[in-house]
Amino acid sequence: MGGRKKSADLVRCPWARNDLAIRYHDEEWGVPVHNDRRLFEFLILEGAQAGLSWDTILQKRENYREAFDGFDPQRVARYDQRRQAKLLSNPGIVRNRLKVASAVENAKAFLAVQREFGSFDRYIWQFVGGKPRTNARTSLSQLPALTQESDAMSRDLKKRGFRFVGSTICYAFMQAVGMVNDHLVTCHRYHAVK
Repeated sequence: MGGRKKSADLVRCPWARNDLAIRYHDEEWGVPVHNDRRLFEFLILEGAQAGLSWDTILQKRENYREAFDGFDPQRVARYDQRRQAKLLSNPGIVRNRLKVASAVENAKAFLAVQREFGSFDRYIWQFVGGKPRTNARTSLSQLPALTQESDAMSRDLKKRGFRFVGSTICYAFMQAVGMVNDHLVTCHRYHAVK
């Protein structure tokens, strides 16, 4: 009998080990994103993940969506100290004062980039020449923590007032939003997002 393979029979990148990570890996990771709100969401989530596991952030993602008004950068940019204090008492998100404050500052910087470039999408994709970079890695040990492109992105974002955008965070962002295809060549998603 032919047909589609069952999810459990598919070869995946080894980091996708639980149901939530598998769903994220199979449906989102590495798929090119050109929607500004989704790009803002990943920018905030990748910054929140610093020092934590991505599984932790995936588990809190729906709470983040609710707490941060569906990642509407215009609304987040207006969060005052009282709203930030409320977020810091929310057990559904990472309650780190610097990370919460950076989300608000990043929203302001995000809006400034939109005004300058017409969209954040147009700005951010310039770091890979407007199209995804497809890598051909065969093991997780070949995945870099950062690249020249993520270094350049980090420098420029920081210059524009973004925080929690070091080169490693920027590279994870690039992987998440499909600016680079870092699915292993053996993974069933490698050709799908290519």
